[in-house]
Amino acid sequence: MGVARQLEDCERLAARKGWVIVERFVDDDVSAWSGKRRPEYVRCLEALDAGVIEGLLVYDLDRLHRQPRELEEFIDLCERLRLTNVASVSGDIDLTTADGQFQARILGAVAKKESDDKSRRIRRKHEELAVNGKVSGGGTRPYGYNDDRRTLRASEAAIVRECARRFLAGESIRSICTDLNERSIPTVGGGQWSPQSLRRMLGSARIAGQREHKGEIVAKAEWKAIITKADSAKIRAKLADPERRTNKSARRYLLTRLLKCGLCGEYLVSRPRADGERRYVCATGPGFSGCGHVFITAEPVEVWVLDACFYRLDSPDFVAVVNGAANDPESERWQQEADDAEAQLQELAAAYAAREIGMPEWRTARIPIEQRRTHARKQLAKATRTTVLDGYLGNADRLRADWDALDLTRQHAIVAAIVDHVTVAPGRRGYNRFDESRLAPFWRA
Repeated sequence: MGVARQLEDCERLAARKGWVIVERFVDDDVSAWSGKRRPEYVRCLEALDAGVIEGLLVYDLDRLHRQPRELEEFIDLCERLRLTNVASVSGDIDLTTADGQFQARILGAVAKKESDDKSRRIRRKHEELAVNGKVSGGGTRPYGYNDDRRTLRASEAAIVRECARRFLAGESIRSICTDLNERSIPTVGGGQWSPQSLRRMLGSARIAGQREHKGEIVAKAEWKAIITKADSAKIRAKLADPERRTNKSARRYLLTRLLKCGLCGEYLVSRPRADGERRYVCATGPGFSGCGHVFITAEPVEVWVLDACFYRLDSPDFVAVVNGAANDPESERWQQEADDAEAQLQELAAAYAAREIGMPEWRTARIPIEQRRTHARKQLAKATRTTVLDGYLGNADRLRADWDALDLTRQHAIVAAIVDHVTVAPGRRGYNRFDESRLAPFWRA
């Protein structure tokens, strides 16, 4: 029943009792059962306690309380204030008497049981929909799909594929967002993209035609996929990588975590001089474990490493190694392992849906399968190097032409796909020019 109708019934009751209504307290769309804070309910108690109002009318007592602890607090307040003017459309209750309190507790317990049963039925229904791969819920439609949440919206699906391809190629979430907004490509709600919204979209198994429930993939979905399951698994593994750079400051150093100290082996860190000149240094002090004896100016070492990578990119040996990795049976094995685990989870969900097993058995059996799937996906994510170099392998001239148009995150991913690290030896005393003999690259096999 709507709030307006409940207010009308309460006003009629007040007229019959000869009570004067001085205030209305309405917490619309906030259930008493939910446990969420109800500002108007709190204001009502404060008004009672302050003596601003002398009585209380409610549509039904279970509209006032669904949680026993709230009811007990309200009973304490009524006893302390000796408040007997508490009435409801369904009947008056004197909460200052033992009989009234007993009646209120019984009504509250029944109301809570009804709410708990309803909540359990809703949860069970959502679980059933999930394990059968069905659509559920309302709200805003997912990006890439029409209002029925099943059929693809071609224009948006193309954007999803583009974003997935660019992210796997090493471009940052923030950079992709900036580009989408500059191109005036709106979100489902018509607003601008944020890193959070794009991350949610790319990290959702929905775009691979998979059904998620409480953050877990439980079945093949009834809607069409936009990207492959393999690419979706790589994206989620990459997003979950704890070493992935997630801070919001722009990267200004191309070779972060690619330069190592020739003395102690620690990674050099970016640290500009007082005049602003960019440098990589072997840092010492709190939070650092370097020796503090090696440093090098950033610009010339970045130019040198980049030229070496261009040369390496055209090397027949490197092309053969990367092409071999793309067809590596090991990668295929991990993909098969992930697919097998996914199929087993779907079989398990089907057995639960058919009531062949119960929820406890489903949850117990699911854990080791998910662990196996997670491990396979992590191994599979390591194969993204071939994606990063798509279009540039054996074609350094094209990369040179495109280089300045790539964002720094993408540039770093390309360099990191070619060179594992570069060791930087200490500088020669009195030698103030760039000395390439200090650098020793270690190429990826």
